[in-house]
Amino acid sequence: MATTKDYKNFILEQLSLLDNITCRSMMGEYLLYYNNILFGGIYDSRLLVKITNSNKKYEMQEAIPYKGAKPMYLIDDIDNQEIIKEIVIDTCKDLPCKK
Repeated sequence: MATTKDYKNFILEQLSLLDNITCRSMMGEYLLYYNNILFGGIYDSRLLVKITNSNKKYEMQEAIPYKGAKPMYLIDDIDNQEIIKEIVIDTCKDLPCKK
C-alpha cells in the first residue's frame, strides 16, 4: 500500500524542528534525507529509520520497509517532534553523506 501525500506532508511537518530535511519520491514511497544523509523513509504510512549504533538506545521495533529490504527501526511516537528530532540526529551520526 503506497503512502498518501497527506501522510507524507504530516511526517514532514513532524520533522520541521530539523533544518535541511528533504524528501524524494520512490515508487509510491518516500526517502528522507537530513543534511544530504539518507536516514530513512516513509513506507506504507510508517516512518522508518536505518539501524545504527547511535540509535539503538531508543529500543525501537524493527520493521521491513518492503519485501527483500533490510530491517529498519519503526518510529512509533510520531506525535513527539522532539524525540523524532533526537532519533534522526543520532541516526545520521553513523551514516555517510549523499554523493
